[in-house]
Amino acid sequence: MGLNLDDKKAVVAEVSAQVANAQTIAVAEYRGIAVGDLTALRAKARESGVYLRVLKNTLVRRAIAGTPFEGLAADLTGPLIYGISTDPVAAAKVLNDFAKGNDKIVLRAGSYAGNTLDKAGVQALASIPSREELLAKLLGVMQAPVSGFAGALAALAKKREEEGAAA
Repeated sequence: MGLNLDDKKAVVAEVSAQVANAQTIAVAEYRGIAVGDLTALRAKARESGVYLRVLKNTLVRRAIAGTPFEGLAADLTGPLIYGISTDPVAAAKVLNDFAKGNDKIVLRAGSYAGNTLDKAGVQALASIPSREELLAKLLGVMQAPVSGFAGALAALAKKREEEGAAA
């Protein structure tokens, strides 16, 4: 059963609200995917803060009209699932990771920072570490010299204690 006009307007308004705050949209084609697999994909998307939904392409075209994601409209054909996120890599990462283990999901296109991406572009975006991963690496790099310095001080103190005990 199709949507009536009010339902369509509500969907366009909901998607427009998501797009207004988004940095990335990733689009994948799904054909013949099992319900259990789709449920697992939705759960993974929820964990990552990604808005994931199967939508009518015409409604999405209306929602992205006049936004930096407008260039994506040409790629919106066939049965598609949309991942929209405020994190620059989350939507691409969720769909790409799931597509690696399930051949029923095929990455089609995406958009980031006003640039339309093809399948390879979405995969490249997905390979970038997330913000949390980058912050953890940065913290590790910043702590390394401090911990090395503390270890050297402890070794020096131990050496002086041994020299003092021997004397």
